[in-house]
Amino acid sequence: MPVNETFSTYSDWTYGAAVGVYVLAMLFSLVEQAFGRRTKVVARARELVGAGAPVDHTADDSTTDSTTDTAADEVLETDEPARAGRAERFGRMSVSLIVLGVLLHVTALALRGLATGRVPWGNMYEFGATLSLAAVVTWLVMLRKFPIRHLSVWLLLPVILLMFLGGVLLYTTAAPVQPALQSYWLVIHVFSIALGSGMVLVPGVVSVLYLIKTRKPAWATRLPDAEVLDQVAYRTTIFAFPIYTAGVIFGAIWAESAWGRFWGWDPKETVAFIAWVVYAAYLHSRATAGWRGSRAALINIVGFAMMVFNLFFINLVVAGLHSYASG
Repeated sequence: MPVNETFSTYSDWTYGAAVGVYVLAMLFSLVEQAFGRRTKVVARARELVGAGAPVDHTADDSTTDSTTDTAADEVLETDEPARAGRAERFGRMSVSLIVLGVLLHVTALALRGLATGRVPWGNMYEFGATLSLAAVVTWLVMLRKFPIRHLSVWLLLPVILLMFLGGVLLYTTAAPVQPALQSYWLVIHVFSIALGSGMVLVPGVVSVLYLIKTRKPAWATRLPDAEVLDQVAYRTTIFAFPIYTAGVIFGAIWAESAWGRFWGWDPKETVAFIAWVVYAAYLHSRATAGWRGSRAALINIVGFAMMVFNLFFINLVVAGLHSYASG
C-alpha cells in the first residue's frame, strides 16, 4: 500500500504540536508546584501557636512577631490561600492543556496509521509515541483518584524528553513495516508492551518522588504525603503488571510462530524478563511481606530503570533479533 504523504505530514505536525502543548502544561504545573500551599509554613505556624511561642513570619515576608492566634491566622488565611489560589488556577489550566495534548497525540498516531495503512507502532519512533501516550493517559486517570495534580511537571518531563528524542533522533519516515513484522501479533504484542511500559512510567516517577519526600529536603514539603505517593505507585503497578505480562506472553507466542521457539534469550527478551521479575517481586513483597515505603520504592525504581535500559540501550545499541524494531 502506498504511503499517504499528506496524512504523514499532518501526523508530524500534530506530533510536534502535542509536544509543544505538553511543554506549556509542564510550565503551568511548575507554577503550581513552586507557588502552591506552603505546608511547612502552615504546620510550623500551628505548632508555634499551639505551644504559645512566637510565630516567625519572615518566611512569608512579614516584619512582625506575635503569640496570638490572630497572627497565626494571618499566616494561614491571607498570603497562603491567595498565593495557593493563583497557583491552583495554573494547575487547572495545566490539566486542560494535558487533555489537549492527548487529543493531538492521538491524532498524530491515527494519522500515522492512516498514512501507512497499518497500526502506528511499527518502529521505535512510533513505539515511543505510543508509550508516551499511555503514560499521559494513565496520569490523567490517577489525577481523578489522588491529589497529585501539582506533580504533573515531574511526569511530563520524561514524557517530553522521550518524545523529543523520538522526534529528533529516532524519527522514521512513514513506510510499511518490514516483512518480519507483518503479522497480527504486531497489533497485540507490541501494543500491550507499549501500554504496560507507558503505565509503569508513572509509578517509576512517583517512587523517585517518594524517596525524595522521605528524605525531607526543603522543597519536598510541597509534595503529597508519602502514603499518597506510595499508593499511587502501587495501584498503577497493579494495573500495569498484567498488561505487561500479557505482552511478554504474546511475544513468546509470536516468537514460536516466526522463529520456531518460544524463548531464545535474545537480549531484549532477557531484559524484558528481568524487568518482569523485578515488578513481580515488588508486588509479591507488598502482598506477602508487607514491604512498603523506601524498600518497595527502590524495587519499583529498579524495574523502571530496566524498562528504560531495554527501550534505549538494548533496542539501539545491542544487536539481536529485535534490532529491526529501530528502523
